[in-house]
Amino acid sequence: MKQAALGQRLGFYGLGLFVMTIGIALSVKSHLGVSPISSIPYTMTVVWGIEMGKATIILHTFLVLLQILILRKAFDWHQLFQVVVGIIFGYFTTFCNWLATFLPTPRTLLAQLILSGLSIVLIAIGIFCYMPTNLIPLAGEGIMGVIADVTHIPFPKVKVATDSTMVLISVLTCLLLVHGLGSVGLGTILAAILVGTTLNVIMHFFGKWRYSLV
Repeated sequence: MKQAALGQRLGFYGLGLFVMTIGIALSVKSHLGVSPISSIPYTMTVVWGIEMGKATIILHTFLVLLQILILRKAFDWHQLFQVVVGIIFGYFTTFCNWLATFLPTPRTLLAQLILSGLSIVLIAIGIFCYMPTNLIPLAGEGIMGVIADVTHIPFPKVKVATDSTMVLISVLTCLLLVHGLGSVGLGTILAAILVGTTLNVIMHFFGKWRYSLV
């Protein structure tokens, strides 16, 4: 039973990560701005031409190193698997961005908003599948958890501050180097506001079913 339960958890974990990257790819395709956690990798793509999947792997590795610097001897070395998860997430991102190239480029604001809205829903569904498994977190959530533990600031407040910092870094980098907003736009603001709200709605209707499976 334990092996079956672990297999089921791993299945939902992988599914959640993949669905999230589909959502990220749609946000890129919308040209309205990506979600906050994806803003730095996409900025690396816009500014330096680094493929977004590779940029995602670089960011996740950096965030794990940051956790080690903050926690030092208190760092749980099992959390190094966050790097492995980051690599998988990066390859998923590359693949889903490739799939998105087959979609027509949105020519109107309405089409862009539809893609951005689908992106938000899919990211929320991905989190809904991935979060209850209690396996290795993505490095973005890992660093947020470390900061929350060290500062004793509630996790939701740390998440808002971290997301805002990533967006600010992306905006400043793009303004200085490409003289535009780059990865940040209306879609970024919508994602920051609506991903959590959408997740809450999904949890309200399907949360008991989801948690019964893990």
